[in-house]
Amino acid sequence: MRHLALLLLLSATSLAQASPPAEPVQSAQVDQENAKKARALINQAIDALGGQAYLTIQDISQEGRTYGFHHGESEGAGVVFWRFYKYPDKDRLELTKKRDVKYIYRGNEGYEITYKGTRADDPKAVSDYLRRKHYALDVVLREWINEPGIALFYEGSTVAAQKDTQQVTIMNARNEAVTLYLDSNTHLPVKKTFSWRDPTDKERNVEDEVYDNYRPVQGVMTPFSVTRFYNGDMSNQRFLHSVEYNKGLSDSLFEASITYDPNKVK
Repeated sequence: MRHLALLLLLSATSLAQASPPAEPVQSAQVDQENAKKARALINQAIDALGGQAYLTIQDISQEGRTYGFHHGESEGAGVVFWRFYKYPDKDRLELTKKRDVKYIYRGNEGYEITYKGTRADDPKAVSDYLRRKHYALDVVLREWINEPGIALFYEGSTVAAQKDTQQVTIMNARNEAVTLYLDSNTHLPVKKTFSWRDPTDKERNVEDEVYDNYRPVQGVMTPFSVTRFYNGDMSNQRFLHSVEYNKGLSDSLFEASITYDPNKVK
């Protein structure tokens, strides 16, 4: 159950030789043209997603079924879920048909609610959630691209999730990067990938999300199928049954207070 919930984001050496003054200028021009191409593709993607309707989403309500995987192997028949998200930092996930297991994330805090009461969520679970949120597609397209010091790179045509795509990388001033694969025909995001280094073992990890089965909902093109991969292995699949935007979700939906400590001996 926890696994399902947790899974619900160039250097170059130069030759020591004399160069004519025009070469650095030409190189800068190439870089500028490359960045302009990347920006144009990102703008096309935002327009394809719904333009202002997409950029001004304030809250999301979802219902569907989520499936967990471990080392690429399915962990069961899946679990129904309800998710409520209020931009930019409030999230509520309800699991099982009885909706009796809940996870609430608010800012940097996370809570688990069961029949036992409410406890602070596991620190690693909160860290994993915050990392995925930081690299989330809507965060990248609504926040990152407007930050000072952002760098955009067009990296050419490629195939992703069996679709012809255009590859664009977005790097912020903190040297964090997200690569997007945009459908060459519809311009919609097909795949997102990012990497991060584990602070404990220093190993580099790669996380991917693949978006499919887009449908228009209230003027927003919405992927009803999202598949996550962790270091190349499928880790989660989520299939939506219904989606609604901007219902005016109340902040009270995301309130939680700790009532017990599972590590405390009674």
